[in-house]
Amino acid sequence: MFAGIDEVDWASMEHAYGPADDVPALLRGLASADPAERERALDGMYGAVHHQGDVYPCTLACIPFLFQLVADPSVPDRGDIVELLTSIGGIDLGEDDEAELDEEEAEGAANYAMAAAAVSANAGVFFALLADEDPGVRLSAPLALAALHDDPARVLALLRARLAAERADEVRFALVEAAGRLALRHRPLAGPVADWLSRLAAESHPPGLRLAALAQLARCAPHALPGDVASVVTALLRQLRAFPGPGGARARTAEPLGPGAEAAPVTLVGQLRARSAGESAVRTAPWTADLLRTLHAGLDDRVAERAALLADQLRSPDPWQRIDAVRMTGGLMGGWRGSHTELVRLVGEQLAAPEPKVAEAASHVLEDLFALAAPAADALAARVAADPGAWVREWADGRPELGSAVKALARLGDARALPALAAALDHPGVPYDVGPAIGFLGEAARPLTGALRRRLADVVLDEHAYDRARPLLTGLTALRAGEAAPEVLRVLRDAGEFRGEWLRTAALRALASFGPAARCAVPELRALVRHPGSVEATEAAGALWAVEGDAGAVLPALIEGLASESVYARRAAAGVLGRLGEGAAVTAPRLRALLRHEELWLRVDAAVALWEVSGRAAECVPVLLAAWEQNRHVRVRVAECLARMRPVGAGSEAARVLLAELTSVRRHNATDGVHGSHDTYTDEKLLALCRRALLGNTGKEPT
Repeated sequence: MFAGIDEVDWASMEHAYGPADDVPALLRGLASADPAERERALDGMYGAVHHQGDVYPCTLACIPFLFQLVADPSVPDRGDIVELLTSIGGIDLGEDDEAELDEEEAEGAANYAMAAAAVSANAGVFFALLADEDPGVRLSAPLALAALHDDPARVLALLRARLAAERADEVRFALVEAAGRLALRHRPLAGPVADWLSRLAAESHPPGLRLAALAQLARCAPHALPGDVASVVTALLRQLRAFPGPGGARARTAEPLGPGAEAAPVTLVGQLRARSAGESAVRTAPWTADLLRTLHAGLDDRVAERAALLADQLRSPDPWQRIDAVRMTGGLMGGWRGSHTELVRLVGEQLAAPEPKVAEAASHVLEDLFALAAPAADALAARVAADPGAWVREWADGRPELGSAVKALARLGDARALPALAAALDHPGVPYDVGPAIGFLGEAARPLTGALRRRLADVVLDEHAYDRARPLLTGLTALRAGEAAPEVLRVLRDAGEFRGEWLRTAALRALASFGPAARCAVPELRALVRHPGSVEATEAAGALWAVEGDAGAVLPALIEGLASESVYARRAAAGVLGRLGEGAAVTAPRLRALLRHEELWLRVDAAVALWEVSGRAAECVPVLLAAWEQNRHVRVRVAECLARMRPVGAGSEAARVLLAELTSVRRHNATDGVHGSHDTYTDEKLLALCRRALLGNTGKEPT
């Protein structure tokens, strides 16, 4: 083994972290008898040689030696090496991708192409591995063949033949998954694969295999799914829970998936894998979650069927199935619109589950729903009241954070969160998210004003001042607590250099929210306005306008701000000018010139401000609608303006755009597999604004 490895000039090559002269040791480590050494070597291969999927010249040089390892039955954990080869050789750039590559990216693309060719040329090795004695190898080989071999018809025939002989459930599911992958990569095979999967989904097969077949049908041939797929899958899940035996709830692979599983993990990847293995060890049918995730991904926009499936999962007596269902419910509601009332209620019921992990998963999902969590409000309030110790949590580095149930309740505007927020303000370190939580409570949080003022007065204005003061300033801004002007003014005057501009900007926004109640700050505001061109000066102008209402006193600074070299200063100036309205009409030509600026967000802010100061919607709306199509993240800003303009007549382009948004089942900011903590809130806000813009001046708006 490793013949010729020392003849390769590894030192002349590099990987993600420098010279590749350590690669031979990593390759030899993959064959070590020591599980910890194998783990470190695999971690090094993914972390440096194949860093984040990249392929370097040293990665290419590794391929022959990785195949030598895979072909030697004495090497432990060969399934991991098969997966590594599959990843190295499986990157497929489309023509559109290749057309957009710069020189450096083109070099990387050439490496990907060479890796794909090298691994595919040797992919025949994987055929023998379908019947390998090591179940971990058998688990990895089907996907390797489906992703890499250039004879897909032969691969499909061998997958089908192997399924009849295979007895390990997880391996059988891998064979079925590989068939689905073949159908996606080679569309002429979609029909034969769909026919085979449909037969596997028939009642004569074990429920686990039927579920696996349905999941792959959803991915590659959704038209072939049974019309009552939700009820079919629900019945299968109940069978899996009820009946032990082959393919049933307590079915397990007869042998561990690869030797060395008992070794203590020594890398982060190893720890994550160990945690996953630990969960699998205590679950019944641990593979069910992956199959259901695949099924949900395939069902895509069929929201009603997915919701019906999740509702049944949330009622399962198995806590692990409920945890999976809670997480998948969060994914559904975060990516798709719909009436989710029943799902939210069922997630809320999990807050009272005796298993801490179930309740914790539920609170994290509800935290991201904001107003949509209303059906679970009472359950959240009960959870918060029952566990004061969870009102404030601390990160490993000591940073405090509100507990997820507290945040969820506050984001509903529910006053029952008030005691928890008061306790958070008494915490030695005020949680960073207290301020936004107070903002959602609104006037109900008015009793917290005194505590906010006291904590802000005690903030030491050193290099850590921004982190300490920001949540307090955010809370006072939300409450428009003008009585706190002296405390805020101290921050404005004495903020240090480190993050000082950020801190002063937060203080200026607080003073602006106070309006005339912040009159004590006028001298400082006027001094800042005399040095225009920065974001800080523009924010000061906005605060001075809010306090005094004198457009003439702030217009020169705002006009200077529009000409600043900083895009952020220009955007800030446009925003303040919009608040001045007709009092800033003189700036219309300057704002109009910015409608052609290369920065999209500045064009949008200029268009909004131009309408505010001139009332001329005709020249602003086309700019806003063009931005709407170019960047989905600008849509809320555009919709806010359209809702105030009310320019939307039947048959207009604005009406078409707004109606298209309202009829889309996907959330405008949804990204497959990922959604941010505020994505649902932002999307629901967009929908409300679209309705308001379309309804005109009727005064009627659906909830």
